[in-house]
Amino acid sequence: MWSCDTFNGTGQGGARPLCPDAHLVLSALSLLYLLLGLPTGLGCNALLVLANLCAPRTMTMPDVYFVNMAIAGLVTSALAPVQLLGPAGWGWALWSPGSGAGLALLTLFNVSSLVSMYCTALLGLDYYIARALPRAPAASAHNARQVCGFVWGGALLTSFSSLLFYICGRVSSSAAECTELQSAQAADAIMVLIGYAVPALATLYALARILHLKREATPLDRDADRLEPSAHRLLLATLGAQFGLWTPYYLSLLGRALLAWRGKALDRHSAGALQLVHGLSQLLAFCSGFVLPLLYRSLSKSFPGKVRRLRARLRCGPCRGPRDLGAVQQVVT
Repeated sequence: MWSCDTFNGTGQGGARPLCPDAHLVLSALSLLYLLLGLPTGLGCNALLVLANLCAPRTMTMPDVYFVNMAIAGLVTSALAPVQLLGPAGWGWALWSPGSGAGLALLTLFNVSSLVSMYCTALLGLDYYIARALPRAPAASAHNARQVCGFVWGGALLTSFSSLLFYICGRVSSSAAECTELQSAQAADAIMVLIGYAVPALATLYALARILHLKREATPLDRDADRLEPSAHRLLLATLGAQFGLWTPYYLSLLGRALLAWRGKALDRHSAGALQLVHGLSQLLAFCSGFVLPLLYRSLSKSFPGKVRRLRARLRCGPCRGPRDLGAVQQVVT
């Protein structure tokens, strides 16, 4: 769990400006998340993935993006206990930031965050395409699946480049190339630019175009819109929650990179405050793992029916009666 040593960058004891209250508050919030948020996130994300994958014909374009965000949420939630329970406070050498396991966990976290942010941005863009061109096949579930495949591949490539910077800074402190690159700060800057700035600009553009279409709504939109009526509320809630929970984390990365590039050493109080802000922002990012599936469960009108069909399949196996086939056909239509 979080400790005073972590916030002050020293192993010495004694009273500190941020101790003991700050680390106790952050530790209490972390425990609350692990006891309530983590099981909720794992269960809701798993249910979201299973309910949609067991009824692939009923999946719409938003469903495809939410399934991929749920998979990314499962990865993020699985990494939360390792991050929140010990490496900083207990000094586990295996999970320390400089170890191989620590770098692997950081890479997985970066991949899941990239997938989650880009799926959110693409959801907004495809929703705009579906509203602007209702009869065009561009914003379809099939195309969304193809795009999500590229998103996962791009996230792996981007995280691998950031991983190289982290490794370069830890292989040899005397390497001139690594010293000039300021590797850890370069990796943080890459994640801020590619993982946050680009999807944020795409989302802002999509929102601006959607609001413009809302002001110029025509009867064609009501007749040909292929998205369910609750899709607009689900989209706005998802965009607000996703960027609201991830923005502090990326801002903390940007702040660390800028302070490091200034080359000015921080005093003990400032370093502790920076670590506290980063810890809180990381905890907020983990919370996205259970907030998004809860939003989907609350605002998606088709999700309860998918859950009922999943339960029926689990009870009676692969058998399907005429009533089930008629229900599937109705949803597809």
